[in-house]
Amino acid sequence: MLKDIKGAIFDMDGTLVDSLMVWDVLWEKFGVKFLNREGFRPSKEDDKLVRTKTLQDAMDHIHSVYNLGHSGEELLDSANEMMRNFYSNDVELKKGVLEFLAYCYDKGIKMCIASATDISLIKLAIDHLKIGKYFVKILSCAAIGKGKDQPDIYIKAQECLGTKTEETCVFEDSHIAIDTADKLGMKTVGIYDQYNYGQEEMKRIATVYIAEGETLKKLIDHNCI
Repeated sequence: MLKDIKGAIFDMDGTLVDSLMVWDVLWEKFGVKFLNREGFRPSKEDDKLVRTKTLQDAMDHIHSVYNLGHSGEELLDSANEMMRNFYSNDVELKKGVLEFLAYCYDKGIKMCIASATDISLIKLAIDHLKIGKYFVKILSCAAIGKGKDQPDIYIKAQECLGTKTEETCVFEDSHIAIDTADKLGMKTVGIYDQYNYGQEEMKRIATVYIAEGETLKKLIDHNCI
């Protein structure tokens, strides 16, 4: 199923690192700072929407819909400050990820990161976790200017890897991103994360699905790659 893979494109949050809870922390801090109350949450639809957007677009959206702060830029500054601290000091790899990256590296599979997170934050996480050697390139939707509902970041990532479409696999925890990569003709691995939406849809679309309680080591143990 994934035997002919020569290139791997990894999302970061929810795929490589256990970090999606940071959105809940962010909403709580926004409520206290901008509304002077605890327990702020955007609607389920908006919470779902912002997770595949660039952070700038996400903050612009939250400002416009909920009238938080004076501007999206003000929200972005607050979000970046909190996230810089989180990615520099607290973020952790998901279980099985380090073993899987080492396995792919030893097999000569070229790897890159393609994330909606700002590239400066991605680099903080990579330095903190000491996994930089595994990736030939780091790409961010923020730099490209389009989210993962559009194919641009995956096309650019494939170009950086120098692999054919059918030899390239995308690893994601978002059903929206999995759908985008699938429509390009890439193989996909959908990864369960308790903080993300659309698990059943992702399970239906993905070439391989990593379910709750499983890790990427499943692909090694079952000789899938």
